[in-house]
Amino acid sequence: MAEWSWIAYTVLEVLIAVACCLGNVLVVCAVCVGIRDSLREPTFCFLVSLAVADLLVGVAAVPLAVLVDGWVNLTPDLCLLLSCVVLVLTQASVLSLLAIAVDRYLRLHTPLRYKALASQTRTWLAVSVCWILSCLLGLTPLFGWNNHSSLASDSTNASSSLITSPPCTFLSVISLPFMVYFNFLGCVMAPLVVMTLLYARIFWSLQGRLKESGPQAQASLLRERRLACSLALVLILFAGCWIPLHLMNCLLLFHGPHAVTRGTLYAGILLSHANSAVNPVIYAYRIPKIQLAYSQIWRHCTMKLNCCHRDKQVQQSIKAAMPVTQRHMDHASQDTPTEHRMFEV
Repeated sequence: MAEWSWIAYTVLEVLIAVACCLGNVLVVCAVCVGIRDSLREPTFCFLVSLAVADLLVGVAAVPLAVLVDGWVNLTPDLCLLLSCVVLVLTQASVLSLLAIAVDRYLRLHTPLRYKALASQTRTWLAVSVCWILSCLLGLTPLFGWNNHSSLASDSTNASSSLITSPPCTFLSVISLPFMVYFNFLGCVMAPLVVMTLLYARIFWSLQGRLKESGPQAQASLLRERRLACSLALVLILFAGCWIPLHLMNCLLLFHGPHAVTRGTLYAGILLSHANSAVNPVIYAYRIPKIQLAYSQIWRHCTMKLNCCHRDKQVQQSIKAAMPVTQRHMDHASQDTPTEHRMFEV
């Protein structure tokens, strides 16, 4: 890959990381602060979980993706651990999306038991289970399914010849069969198939109820369908951004390292990371409560900026008036001794 291409890739990764951080911090603030009692609603709890995973992509996954691309020489164990962090965050996003789909399905098909099933305690327990499973599935290469043995032998040969350890790269420690058979087919595609079936069932049921219900019930069902469409769009974008990279891994596994060019692989990595920056935009345009919370946060920030600007103007006007006041004080101080002398005489 040419040097200018690598510079462009790195610059784009930095921009994506900044967008991930700013956008998803805004999502967390909007849900936790801007929407009253939002954390009592399971859907918003799972959205916060997804936003935190996307935020960590900007904070950790993107810098690590740049780092574990041959830039540094690390021990095989440390290189493997850093590479697994990316897998953990991807899995957290997948499981958060799955939890959202299950929540919408239960809300629609078990309305009488929904409040008992989706209590606040159970919701946060589900969020915890999602993250625990993400750690277990993402850290699986640490337990043996990796390229550690070949990399360790390379580092041993390098040390015996007085050469530094080989550069740390993702595919030098993560096994391609693991990425294809376990991560892609088992941890990504299987949940995506389940979510697709759940949303298909949700839309089919909503369509039937809209035809049978009256005008009052239709308003509630239309809101439910709009939210389901928004969440399904988030799912579609996730699949569209991540599946190309996994298909490239399949080509690398079955057709060898020359099946995918380095530039194409970098484009797939950028697309997968960009998904975490796109989600806050989808929330802003498709979910009215979050849209309203965004506008409230914007108004609050604008008011604070205006207050700060007014304070600065007041301070500047006070400073501008200070010399005049000082001159009056100087004249008064000069007059006082004269008066005293007149009284003394």
